[in-house]
Amino acid sequence: MTDRQNQQTSMQIYRRLLKYMLPYWKLFIISVIGYLFYASTQPLFAMVIQHIIDTLSTEEKQGMMYLPLLFVGLFVLRGIGTFLGSYFLARISGNVIHKLRCEIFDHYTYLSTEYFDSNNSGHMISRITHNVGEVTRATTDSIRTFVREGFTALGLLLYLIWSNWQLSLVFLLIVPIVGIMVSYVSKRLKRISHRMQDSIGDMTHITSELVNGQRIVKSFGGEKYEKTRFHDSSRNNRNQTLKLIMTMSIHNPLLQFLISLALAALMYMALIMMKDAGAGEFVAYLTAAFLLPRPIRQLSDANAEIQRGIVAAESLFDILDIPTEQDKGEYEVERVEGRIHIQGLTFRYEQAEAPTLKKINLKIQAGQTVALVGASGSGKSTLVNLIPRFYDYRYGSILLDGVELKKYKLSNLRQQIALVTQHITLFNDSVANNIAYGAMQGAPREQIIKAAEDAYAMDFINNLPKGLDTEIGEHGVKLSGGQRQRLALARALLKDAPILILDEATSALDTESERFIQAALNRVMKNRTTLVIAHRLSTIENADTILVMEQGRIVEQGQHQQLLSANGAYAKLHQMQFGFEQDLTL
Repeated sequence: MTDRQNQQTSMQIYRRLLKYMLPYWKLFIISVIGYLFYASTQPLFAMVIQHIIDTLSTEEKQGMMYLPLLFVGLFVLRGIGTFLGSYFLARISGNVIHKLRCEIFDHYTYLSTEYFDSNNSGHMISRITHNVGEVTRATTDSIRTFVREGFTALGLLLYLIWSNWQLSLVFLLIVPIVGIMVSYVSKRLKRISHRMQDSIGDMTHITSELVNGQRIVKSFGGEKYEKTRFHDSSRNNRNQTLKLIMTMSIHNPLLQFLISLALAALMYMALIMMKDAGAGEFVAYLTAAFLLPRPIRQLSDANAEIQRGIVAAESLFDILDIPTEQDKGEYEVERVEGRIHIQGLTFRYEQAEAPTLKKINLKIQAGQTVALVGASGSGKSTLVNLIPRFYDYRYGSILLDGVELKKYKLSNLRQQIALVTQHITLFNDSVANNIAYGAMQGAPREQIIKAAEDAYAMDFINNLPKGLDTEIGEHGVKLSGGQRQRLALARALLKDAPILILDEATSALDTESERFIQAALNRVMKNRTTLVIAHRLSTIENADTILVMEQGRIVEQGQHQQLLSANGAYAKLHQMQFGFEQDLTL
């Protein structure tokens, strides 16, 4: 990409960013008016200085008593302008931050499962926490500087031109040099800002992993490793920050030096060209000229903030431009019967070399319980994850009640399915709110209790300090593995969906709990189409159909006794597991 294209892209990003301020244009106009008041005080200050000196130079001292009031008036005007500009721009800033954060978070909720599988959680969190702040500095803080200092510089320049336009041409000599400096610094700041944001994402990710996996870190002695990872990441961030500071620390003095040369030339020429001017005019002109470097330096600093903001905005817009889950279906139904027909299904994950599922053909009648068994990596979880369309398949078809899954409206399809996985997701909320989660919020207390009873969870819930209203901590950290699994089962039972998917749903339960839950599940499964993934074969002996999967294919299917009699893959799995469990009891 050429420099021109880069610059064009940056401008496009910034224009897109400024659109977030458009709804608040009235507040922005008030802010601009405030900064116009502020900027007008600078040339007015030079004019007051001229008036004071001219008054002192004359014998008649008329109006001298009012000059102090002029100073007070200037500072009052400056204060009003600063308040109007800062306050209303701060209101815009708060609104832009809120809108951007909500838009990014909302977009996250619609992204595909594949996106979350392949992206770093730390960087995703960093975009909402850090990058939005950087963007805001570019849209509001930098705009404040550009408006306030831009008007100030413009006002001073107009005053200088009005006073002596020939002398003021000196400043035009340094404009090309300043332009070259600003262009170079902008490109360098953009590169450094990219690296800074990556390092912040890394730090967030490492911290998140430590917090979530602190038991593993402690039990395997990973403290030193994690500290090294974080220190390296933090050191990288520090180095990039120092490079940013170094760039600005060199840029600003150089810019000031150039301006000082221009001022020195201006002063020398003023001494020659303004011989006939009065003392007041001469001092006022030089005062305005020497007030000019500060707003120019501030404008240079604002440019640095804008470059950092553009980089941050680029990462945010990259997210917002990612297509959401494909949801082109329009078919909706209140409750499906649960007939599933899979024909010639082949599925491959993105960037995977070989298909995970190969030519799957399967018919499941409504109300049937189908168990999937096989070694890890055989494709069991992938197959059940295609039913709620967590992943989209390209080859073959899956029909639900005779209708292709892709024709269903996505929210309506998922409304028909209750899911319990081996990796339980619980939230830092009460027991009741974890059971009645999402669309089930507001469910009657009696239904929540019934679901908890069916999942054999009320025995331990009643022993909690506040029962159903007990806060369970992040990821349900205050509960045992079996207790968390039972809450997940209760959540699925409360949903009362016609299709139930159990992916190792009883893996964390002790034998006694499993016996009770198995009885509850047997009762609940009678009215539902149920897909069960189980490594423990004793839990699926009563399934209507058992599918044995190997390397993405269904190699056997039938009932428990039929498969044992066939003495094939299922019989070998059963024999291996049964023999292993016997060895454990010896």
